[in-house]
Amino acid sequence: MQWFLRNWDQVAIALWEHVAISLTALSIAFVLSLAIGIVAARRPRIYAATLGIAGFLYTIPTLAFLALLIPIVGLGRTNAIIAMVAFSLLILVRNITTGIRTVPAEIVDSARGMGMSAMQILAKVELPLASPVIVAGLRVAAVTVISVTVVAAYINAGGLGTLIFNGIASDHPPKIWAGALTACALAVGVDLSLAAIERRLRRSHAG
Repeated sequence: MQWFLRNWDQVAIALWEHVAISLTALSIAFVLSLAIGIVAARRPRIYAATLGIAGFLYTIPTLAFLALLIPIVGLGRTNAIIAMVAFSLLILVRNITTGIRTVPAEIVDSARGMGMSAMQILAKVELPLASPVIVAGLRVAAVTVISVTVVAAYINAGGLGTLIFNGIASDHPPKIWAGALTACALAVGVDLSLAAIERRLRRSHAG
């Protein structure tokens, strides 16, 4: 605690880097997954192919993935962001597709009968009703991304993992604890926040 109080600025900078990297990767992954998931929900072959590719990427060990990207993009944040996007695709695409597919057909038919276009049905009916499932996937993906960002410090991507690895290298437990506990607090905070949003969405749809 004493080290943390004396060096809170280092922790704050590492936390900011961690959040920035994670948020960038998660945003890119969500936009890609939303586009793929909407198409995949209507085309089973695309869904199967996407899950096959995303599932393969998800099985690659984190450090191995980061190492394989070094000859292509080098060290740093770009490497980490690409890896995190790849790890998030399986979770997000699956949940987005599942959420859209679980929207009752009679509701979609009613919206179509009211004269809504396909885009209007998607934006005003399917995505809102699928939102609890989508947020559930986003919740898992967010925790995954935060975890991978810790490891990505190994390839000079920055973030809270830098404190952990530097603490290990210098045999300095307070620095290790500061990085590890802050990363855990970030992951738990994001998880609880998204869980609360998911519960609220489920209650609003149930009511």
